Amino acid sequence: MMFHIPDVLTPDEVRQCREALERANWLDGRGTAGHMAVRAKDNQQLAQDDPLAQQIGDFIVQRLGNHPQFIAAALPLKVLPPRFNRYSGGGTYGDHIDNAIFSVPGTTHRVRSDLSATLFFCDPDDYDGGELVVEDTYGSHRVKLPAGHLVLYPGSSLHRVEPVTRGARMAAFFWIQSLVREDSQRSLLLELDSAIQQLGESVPDNPALVRLTGVYHNLLRHWSNT
Repeated sequence: MMFHIPDVLTPDEVRQCREALERANWLDGRGTAGHMAVRAKDNQQLAQDDPLAQQIGDFIVQRLGNHPQFIAAALPLKVLPPRFNRYSGGGTYGDHIDNAIFSVPGTTHRVRSDLSATLFFCDPDDYDGGELVVEDTYGSHRVKLPAGHLVLYPGSSLHRVEPVTRGARMAAFFWIQSLVREDSQRSLLLELDSAIQQLGESVPDNPALVRLTGVYHNLLRHWSNT
């Protein structure tokens, strides 16, 4: 399942984050790549202990914790602190699959990467190239969203970032361990939840809504890994 969540950040919040990121201390992104990914990676990143990364990352996690679409789609159990990257001057990241397990910096905790997320800080007209390309059983999906929008996709997906040939592409990226491990099950729960919400608006007094809501929670109870 790939899911687009619009307006995670307001235009003013995006502007403030972007102004701060443009003054940030960007490092060679290959320093965080594994022995295979290092050959495909050509970008810049903020250090994970950079105070600016921690400040903006905490703000993003706080916003997502109150975002109903994110909660419904991801069913988050754990969210890895966001990281930040920048692509320019032909920067790219070739085909790769994210690590299955990530350590939370400064702790003994680990996060399984059921879902990958990218939050865009630059509008599509600000740069050429830079599409996030995600491969799945239905083909290739090219993603280039407005600033402040977020895309969720399975962490098991083969994906890449196309070369940025003009301007700069800045984004936050992070991983989520879901209450429901299987993507197909999360997709069914999201579809059921969306249908319940729509019916609640059109026929709020229909007794079938209570039964459908019960089905949703019983499925979540059955499929949850906690």
